[in-house]
Amino acid sequence: MRSAVTTVSPQDAPVLTPQQAGSRAHEVLTEIERAVVGKRQALELVMLGVLAGGHVLIEDLPGLGKTLLARSFATVLGLDFSRIQFTPDLLPSDVSGAPFYDQRSGEMVFRPGPVFTHLLLADEINRTPPKTQAALLEAMAEAQVSVDGTTRRLPSPFVVIATDNPIEYEGTYTLPEAQLDRFLLRVRMGYLPVADEAAMLRARLDRSAPEAVLKPLTDPAEVLAMRDSLERVEIDDDLVDYIVALIDATRKHAQIQVGASPRGGLALVQLARARAVMAGRDFVTPEDVKSVAVPALAHRISLKPELWVRRISADDVIAGVVETVPTPRTTPRSAPRTGAQIAPQTTPPQA
Repeated sequence: MRSAVTTVSPQDAPVLTPQQAGSRAHEVLTEIERAVVGKRQALELVMLGVLAGGHVLIEDLPGLGKTLLARSFATVLGLDFSRIQFTPDLLPSDVSGAPFYDQRSGEMVFRPGPVFTHLLLADEINRTPPKTQAALLEAMAEAQVSVDGTTRRLPSPFVVIATDNPIEYEGTYTLPEAQLDRFLLRVRMGYLPVADEAAMLRARLDRSAPEAVLKPLTDPAEVLAMRDSLERVEIDDDLVDYIVALIDATRKHAQIQVGASPRGGLALVQLARARAVMAGRDFVTPEDVKSVAVPALAHRISLKPELWVRRISADDVIAGVVETVPTPRTTPRSAPRTGAQIAPQTTPPQA
């Protein structure tokens, strides 16, 4: 039986400024880079997801370090870690847990599943049927599990990092839209540049061990404090309108069959605030929103079927939407203003 995982109350967490949280986040990334070489951009996106309090889908080919990345984040953040290897015969109870009969007490006792943890690695989540994938829906959306009419809260913080191999590979299932929408962002790692791959091999030879030994730099309470610092990041009304305009543009785009949900707008807000924290700022800029738009929205839309034949990806379509929606020019309230609050582009850039 799994041991109880400590749940931290937000009231017990220390108070951090956005600048302090950003500095701490960069220390975490630097430590993780000792194990995950040459993937700074992917690491930063995952860190944004952790700060924003969401779940991360890492989608790419096998052997690119997806599992290593998830384990490294758990270790350095000081979080309790569980891993589920999703397979075609995995049952929902293997994820959430199930009651069993205790012969000593003569009572039914609930045995928690691996989902009762701080950081859950859902490895190759698209290799299990939709029924088992759905076992994570309630946990990801509401941080709780309901079994036999009883609802049990999950530990806090709770983060799912799922890995997903491309659906073109044999033995995989397409993730349902309801589950994709519960991931705050999707990250693709890609192959290392030649120089970075050579550096990775040299580092492996130098340490004479399969993996680097990482040290914890934070704990669950500090992770919650880092998340709480986002609430002190200012986002002006014109940027809120800009985010709504981006979401609305996905619903009216000629190449998109189903646009982003309201959850996509919430994701943009929190990820933009997290990026501001990473930059040491307590205010959001338009560039913060634009830089996270593709990771936050591309997996939430459904393209029209003919685009698959033309090899047009959702990433390309969202990047085009970002280019066509006029960008506001805004100055945060904490800084002196020298002109109008909003000065939108008179001529939007060409797609």
